[in-house]
Amino acid sequence: MFRQMLRSKIHRATVTESCLDYEGSLTIDEDLMDAAGILPYEAIICSNLNNGERFMTYAVAGKRGAGEIILNGPTARKGAVRDQIIIFCYEYYAEAEIKRHAPKIVRVNEKNRIVAGKTKH
Repeated sequence: MFRQMLRSKIHRATVTESCLDYEGSLTIDEDLMDAAGILPYEAIICSNLNNGERFMTYAVAGKRGAGEIILNGPTARKGAVRDQIIIFCYEYYAEAEIKRHAPKIVRVNEKNRIVAGKTKH
């Protein structure tokens, strides 16, 4: 049996831009994607701490080191610049893997710079 578990998350990222005229996705600073182990075009779930919206989309790599978190296309309607969001990435694990699994938790400051990137138990 496989269970879907949290693989990683970027905690309290700040939305830097909103671009309605785009195909749709969430642009994430490539440094943050690397730290969380999120690949370009991978499915992600986002939760907006300011308005309670929760939505699924896919990740697009943003400019490395720029701190970009950009709501694109329809996701631009799910939040506003300066909103804080949590970006979740899930994976399926076998029972034996779950026993030693710990998700990567990447914490960022208001400029989307990593303040802690540790594994939680």
